[in-house]
Amino acid sequence: MGRMSRESKERNSKERNSKERGAEDGLRDGADELPEYAERVLEVAELIPSGRVMTYGDVAEWLEEGGPRQVGRVMALYGGAVPWWRVVRADGVLLPGHELRALGHYREEGTPLREAARSAEGHVPRIDMARARWDGGGQDHGR
Repeated sequence: MGRMSRESKERNSKERNSKERGAEDGLRDGADELPEYAERVLEVAELIPSGRVMTYGDVAEWLEEGGPRQVGRVMALYGGAVPWWRVVRADGVLLPGHELRALGHYREEGTPLREAARSAEGHVPRIDMARARWDGGGQDHGR
């Protein structure tokens, strides 16, 4: 007991490999197609003016669908082709692992920043959310 026969192991291995190949093929076939929700999130990111930001929650509220985590997931997976640095955390903390790249964009665009306290790790500034946050004013929701 507790041992699989050699034939069972081989059959399970073949089934697993077949499923893995099928999943890979499915990813390849649909690689050019984004889920509709992802397309909508990326469209909102492209609407945000230079020097302004929206939070993950703001984007979800704008779309009237999903929440901050869903928007964050879309940005993590697909956001590289849009101005990803304009969709941010609500506390203004820069995206971990991308702080310097984002900071370069913020400085280039004139995004309002709050200088970091000397006690802050790495002395990386935060976004001044009171001044940088964009509410989508003057834009149609695209519906």
